[in-house]
Amino acid sequence: MRSDIIDFLQNEIRERCEKETNFFGMGCYYHIQAVVKNAAFLAEKYGADVEVVTIAAWLHDIASITDYSLYADHHIYGAQMSEEFLDRFDYDKIELVKKCVLNHRGSKPNVKRSIEEICVADADAVSHFDSVPSLLYLAYVKRKLGIAEGIEFVRSKLERSFNKLSEKSKRLYADKYSEVMRVIG
Repeated sequence: MRSDIIDFLQNEIRERCEKETNFFGMGCYYHIQAVVKNAAFLAEKYGADVEVVTIAAWLHDIASITDYSLYADHHIYGAQMSEEFLDRFDYDKIELVKKCVLNHRGSKPNVKRSIEEICVADADAVSHFDSVPSLLYLAYVKRKLGIAEGIEFVRSKLERSFNKLSEKSKRLYADKYSEVMRVIG
């Protein structure tokens, strides 16, 4: 495991999330941490390259937290930024990391060709089950929604996230999804 890269990325992502220019606030850092945790778990469970998945998980939202105007295409810009970061470390699996970042969005119909891409995309979706407080912050503080609208925003986000999962991960996370939805109401 390339701890030099992972340590650098963890610090870099935290610093970018702490900036006032980051629309999502620190909640995005907690989201990314959850993606990293779930991606590594899925990589071990599915026999994927844990290092690639971990690095891609740290980088998957790099464009969004750097510049909100990139959000709509943050998967594309994020893949480009990933290459720039990893070139500095002479990393030999840049292309696979870039594909994981490029294809992490379940809302985009990109074909995931590797198990690593599936792990990062599924971890991104399932991370929302771990970061409900961040979703509530986004709903009520950032988007200034009322109580009912905020609950619907979060419920809808969680439903979409579950539906984006691969069939294998849907089975794996079905109980967690049910519990989170029960709490939301």
